[in-house]
This record gives sequence, structure tokens and C-alpha cells, in this order.
Amino acid sequence: MSAAHIYRRPVSHGQQTIPERPLNHRVIGSSLPHRSAYLQTTGEAKYTNDLPSLPNTLHAALVISTQPNARIKNIDIEAAQRLPGFISFISWTDVPGSNMTGIAVYDEEVFASCIVPCVGTIIGLVVCDAEQTANTAANLIQIDYESLGPVIVTIDDAIQYESYLDDEQCIRKGDPSRALSEAEHTLEETVLIGGQEHFYLETNCCMAVPSNDDEELTLYSATQDPNKIQELVALAIGRNANRIKCLVKRIGGGFGGKDSRSVLPSIAVAVAAVKLGRPVRLNMERDVDMSVTGQRHPFKISYKVGFNSNGLFSALDIRLWSNAGCSFDQSMPILKKAMLHIDNTYQFHNVEIRGRLCKTHLPSNTAFRGFGCPQAIFACETIIEHVAEYLKLDPLTIRRLNLYQEGDLTHFGQTLEHWHVPRILDELIQSSDFIQRQQTVDEFNRLNTYRKRGLSILPTKFGISFVAKYLNQAGALVHIYKDGSVLVTHGGVEMGQGLHTKMVSVAAEVLGCNVERIHISETSTDKVPNASATGASVSSDLYGKAVQHACEQIRERLNTLLAEDDNNFQWEYLIKKAYYERIDLSAHGFYVIPEPLGEDLDKNRAHFSYFTQGAAVAEVELDVLTGDWHLLRVDIIMEWSVIHEN
Repeated sequence: MSAAHIYRRPVSHGQQTIPERPLNHRVIGSSLPHRSAYLQTTGEAKYTNDLPSLPNTLHAALVISTQPNARIKNIDIEAAQRLPGFISFISWTDVPGSNMTGIAVYDEEVFASCIVPCVGTIIGLVVCDAEQTANTAANLIQIDYESLGPVIVTIDDAIQYESYLDDEQCIRKGDPSRALSEAEHTLEETVLIGGQEHFYLETNCCMAVPSNDDEELTLYSATQDPNKIQELVALAIGRNANRIKCLVKRIGGGFGGKDSRSVLPSIAVAVAAVKLGRPVRLNMERDVDMSVTGQRHPFKISYKVGFNSNGLFSALDIRLWSNAGCSFDQSMPILKKAMLHIDNTYQFHNVEIRGRLCKTHLPSNTAFRGFGCPQAIFACETIIEHVAEYLKLDPLTIRRLNLYQEGDLTHFGQTLEHWHVPRILDELIQSSDFIQRQQTVDEFNRLNTYRKRGLSILPTKFGISFVAKYLNQAGALVHIYKDGSVLVTHGGVEMGQGLHTKMVSVAAEVLGCNVERIHISETSTDKVPNASATGASVSSDLYGKAVQHACEQIRERLNTLLAEDDNNFQWEYLIKKAYYERIDLSAHGFYVIPEPLGEDLDKNRAHFSYFTQGAAVAEVELDVLTGDWHLLRVDIIMEWSVIHEN
């Protein structure tokens, strides 16, 4: 009768337990509301496409390829030109600088000049006097194609046609071949992980405003990487970066999808604005956004694991293929990070990991939350389940037996320090009542034929820092005005994660003022240059330390006044006195994550700043007839600390 039961979803509820604020901190560790919470809740928060149009603003729409792996034979714009309000069609011939662009290497065209590698390739930009007219005109552009041969879509297609982007990457520890040959048991299997759409609420959008008298260009873009937009727009329009300014107030979700893939639409709009000498704005329709921007990388992972009858691992030989799409983008660092996290929290002793980027006729796949780690950890935990099933043991037994311990060496040569995963796992088993719930789930499954429940517990670690060492740097700029108000600018982008709120708390802690006195307006390349993209879960660390550095400089100057008068001035009085004493109330902060850092797979070496550590228990109910499932309960324990140390 279980199939006849209709699942009634109860009102969800949650509980969060966090440590009390440390006694040595005044602000850090306190639970501050998100700085934009009220504006976002009421719908008053302004995003890029909410910006008012300037006089003479034009509207644009992308013209994208509908065929993969094809040559453009002809572009017919006559039907679009007949629309009232049509202004111009922008193509590769209108790019004044370089039409080649890219993140790691310049292997993409801003506008396709001849070959379209995939559906969604940008061919041109229609510019009209109204947004709806532009969208209509874009659909009226007729393009004739000539097919260039077989279309490579999947990883297996790429393997068959030997379509790769770079040489095979490899990490090796110990002697896996010998260890596998001597192992008591071995298992082999292949794991397939599909892609995933970012599906942020706000689609990619941009407005470019030219200043025709001094060749300056201002871009308002929904991006996680305003610096990269500044850099590549400058390359495309043939101007120096000091003439290009990119500003971001906030973005409506990113998850990696507005990192490197926000660049191409922004360049297209910039080229149009420069050619026409008028502001141009683009708000991408959802279907166009999904066609152009790429997804999480699909992976194919084949493994052979060696272990004994107790479930103790002795060796792992594993090979990863990643579907990169039609260009490099960030596929190589994503592959490398997957290879560096294939162990999750377990010691395999003897390891060989090989990885390869597959070039396919898909939009270039890109950064997504986890940056290759979810795919790697999924494969690792599949190995755990596979071994447990083979030995007829509880997967938890296999997990606990093979956990790294304090001081162990990872397969890439990093010593695990401050390692808390074994303790976290034990505490979670107790706090979640895991053992008793296992019995309850077993009883439910015995009594129900068509509804089943599953209960699983997983530990995790995640390396914090960019894979590329040079990206691990940050800047900040802090101004204090005569009335005691503070303006903080840093290189990070607010996309709902609360980064600005964290930076306000750091500034208030160091300066000694109330958080209400501090404001962060926007992210701007003319205030903080050369910033890295906001991603990799490292922005709080990087920009927090940069803000701290700037505020400490100002605080040291203010302390000279306190030492002279030995009084506890009110903040406003202290700042006014500092002004009259001609004390500099502005400072630039800078921070780099210290060595060792970065990766060199040729030497089997990599090093992260540290690892976040945690574990989770999830209970799920499944309708085996329909595939409908419901998440019943989740328990999570994470190890973390305050973001600012005195």
C-alpha cells in the first residue's frame, strides 16, 4: 500500500548552533544581519538591469549560432533592418582591437568570424532603440551554415575521435601498480557525472557607457570578475585598461556562472558602444543565457581500487575525463582541483591519478560551486560504497577505517595539520542519532515496498585558495570622512553570500567604531585594481585581511591621539580631531596568502592554505515507481573559526 500513500510535505524548520562570540572580539563572531537583507526582501535592492537608462541609450540582443561545428556561409540581416527602431548589426569586422579572447589562453572569438564550434556561439549583436525590438530583430537574422563533419558532444565521442585540449595530467604517490597486484581484493568501475546549469535568478546583463571625449568606457556588469572584463574589453577595443572602468553593485546569484563566462557578452556590448558612441545595454533572455554560458563539467571517472578483507585501502588507480566544451576557459584548473580532491578525506597510500580535458562541440563549460571537487568527491564516495557492498560491510565502517589522521600526507604532498574530521564524524554520529536512525530506516524499508528511505553520512574536506598561486592576492581601500562615517571598497563582489557584511564586521573590529558607521557602495576597478574573481570560497579570507591591513594603518595613526590625551574619545570626536591634526584618514590594504601555495603536478606537489572540514547526515525518502524523492532531514557539522584574528 505504500505506493498509494501521498507524501505530505510538512513545514520545514531548521536550527543553527554557532559558538558564542569570542571574548577578545567586539564585533567578529557576532551574528550580523546581511547588509542588503531588507532591500532584497522588499524587492528594493538594485541590480545591474535596474539601473536607469541614460539619454540616447540603445538596447542589444545577441545573435547566436543554431548549428555546431559549422562554417558561416552567409548572414542575412535584411528582415531585421526593416524593423522600426533597428540601429545596427555588430560583428567581428567591427572589433577595433583583438577579436580573440579567453581566460587561460586566447582561444575564443568575441564574434565568430567563420567557424562556429557549438550552438550558442556569439555571431553578432543586434542594436535597436528598445529591448523588445532588439530581441525580435535578433530572431530575424538568417544565417546559412555548412557542416564541417561529425559533432562531438560526449566524453566518449571525444575519446573516440581523440579530441583533447591538452596533454594528460598526472599525480603519482608510491607504487600503485605493485600495490594493486599485491592487494587482497581489487574492484574496477566507471562513474559518470553529468553537467548542471547555474540558473542564477538574474541572467547576465551589462551596460556600456562611452565617454567620447577622452576614450574612457564605463561598464556596469553582472559579473564575478570585473577585473577580467576590464582587461579583455581593453584588449578588444584596443585601449589601455586605465581607460576602462567596470562597476558591480551586487549580482543576483553567480555560482561560478558569472565568472569567466560573463566576459564575452560584456565585450560584445562594449564594442557596440564604442562603434556607435552611445550607451548600449544588454539583458540576456534566459534561453540565450543558458545557450551561451556553459555549465558544470561532466566527468567520466574510471577507477581500480585495492583493499584487504577489512576494507583498508592499499592502492588507487583512477582516470578522469572532463568535458571541457569548445575552449579552455577554466577547465584545466577545474580538472586539477578534481585530481587534488579525489581522495576526499581518505588515505589510499599508493595512488596514480590521470586526467584529460575533452574538447567537444558544446559551449565552454566553466566554474561551478566546488570547482571540480563535487565530481571528485562523488567518485571517491562511490568507491567507498562499492567496497562496502562487495565486503558486505557498513559503508561507515569503511569510511572510519580509512580516514586521514593528523599529520598524514596527502597524495599531493601536503601534511594535514589541525585535522578534525575524525572527531567531527564521531560527534555527528552521536548528535544525529545516526545508529538508531539506521535501524528505523531499515524497519521502514521492510514494511514498505514502493517507498524506500536512505540514510547516509559523509565527511568532506575542501582546499582553500586558488589553484593558480598568482590569484591569491587582494586589495582594499578605506576612507574615513570628517563626520566619522567610513567607506570601504574591496575587490570582491557581493552576490548574496554576505561578503560585504563580513568586510564591514572586520573594519568595525579593527577601527573600533560601530558597524552602522561603515558603508560599502560597490566593487569598482578604478578603486581596487587587479582583483581576482570572487570565487573558490576564498574571498572572505583574502579581502578580510586586505581590509584589516588598511584599517590597521589608520588605527595606528589614531592611536597617537589617544596616547597624547589618554582619553576614550567618542568616535566622531576622535575623527574630527584627527582631521584637524592633519592625520591621513585613508589607507590602501593589500594581502597575499603566504607560501607554500599553488600546484606543480609535474613534481607531484600542491599546497592549499588550509582545508575546510565537515560532515553531513542526510535522510531521503524515495518513491521507487516515479522517482519522486523528498529530503527528510539533514544534520551538518562544520569546523571553522572567526574570520579575523587579533
